[in-house]
Amino acid sequence: MSYNNAAVDSTDIFQAVNQGEDSRNQFKRDIRNPDSLAAEMADSDYFGGFTISDIDLPYFKEFFQERYGEDLESRNLPIERIIDNMKLGHGGDLNLTGALLFARKPSPGLPAFIVKAVVFPGTSIASGSYLDSRSIEGKVSDIFRQTIGFFTTNLRHVQNGRHVNSLGELEIPRIVLEELLVNAIVHRDYFISSSIRVFVFSDRVEIISPGHLPNNLTVENIKAGNSNIRNPVLASFAYHILPYRGIGSGIVRALASYPAIEFVDDRDGNQFKCIIKRCERKNR
Repeated sequence: MSYNNAAVDSTDIFQAVNQGEDSRNQFKRDIRNPDSLAAEMADSDYFGGFTISDIDLPYFKEFFQERYGEDLESRNLPIERIIDNMKLGHGGDLNLTGALLFARKPSPGLPAFIVKAVVFPGTSIASGSYLDSRSIEGKVSDIFRQTIGFFTTNLRHVQNGRHVNSLGELEIPRIVLEELLVNAIVHRDYFISSSIRVFVFSDRVEIISPGHLPNNLTVENIKAGNSNIRNPVLASFAYHILPYRGIGSGIVRALASYPAIEFVDDRDGNQFKCIIKRCERKNR
C-alpha cells in the first residue's frame, strides 16, 4: 500500500484570505481553529451519513499495520476511539476524510467526489461524440488506481528505444500523470460539490480539479516547489496510500520529467487546470 514514508508538513492552512474571493471561501479561510473545521466535517448527515460500520475493515487494518507498525487489535481500544484519535470521525461517525480514505463505498453518499473521465476524438469538448467515458468511483486509493488505468488504456505507448515486442512506455511519462492526479485528489477543494475531470484530447490531456490555488499561492510559486496544504488530515495519511510526499515537490518532478505542461489557476471559475501536451516523446 505504501509508496514512501516522507514527513508531511502540517503547517496551518488557515492564513490570510486573498481579496476578491467569494463569501463562502472567505468564511472558510476565516476559520482559525482547525477543530471548527473538523467539527463541521464530522457532521455525518452532511457528508453522507457514514459510520464505523461503513469502513473497509481489512483495508483499514492493512493501512494501520503499515502506518503504525502494529496490529489494530494490539491497541486494545474500541475502533471508535481509534478513529477519533486519528481525526477520521467522532462518536461512531466518519468525517469526510475518514469516508474518502476508508469507507467501502463512499461514492453513493459522496457522489461529487469522484473522477469524470472522457476521451474525445478531437481537440474540443464540444465534440458530439466520445471514444471512452467513465465515472471513476470508490475510496481515494481506488480512484487513483482506476484513473491511472484509464490513462494507460487511452494514451499511446511508444517504443522509445525498447525492443519491438515490448509494451513500450506511455507517451506522457507515468510519473507525470501520477503526480498531477495525486495533487488533484489531495489538494482539491472538498467544499465544492464538483468532480475532478480528466479529459483526453487528440493533442493534450487536461486534469481539472475544483478550487483555485489557496491563499497567496501562484502558478510560479508551485512551479518553484512552494505548497500550501488545503486538506491537512487527508494529506497526513495520503503519503501511506498514494505516491505523495507532501513537500511541494510533485509539480517540480512532473516538469523535470516532461516540461510540456501548462498550469491555469482559474480564480473566476474556481478551478485549477493542468494541461499536458501529447506527442512530445517520439518513437526512436
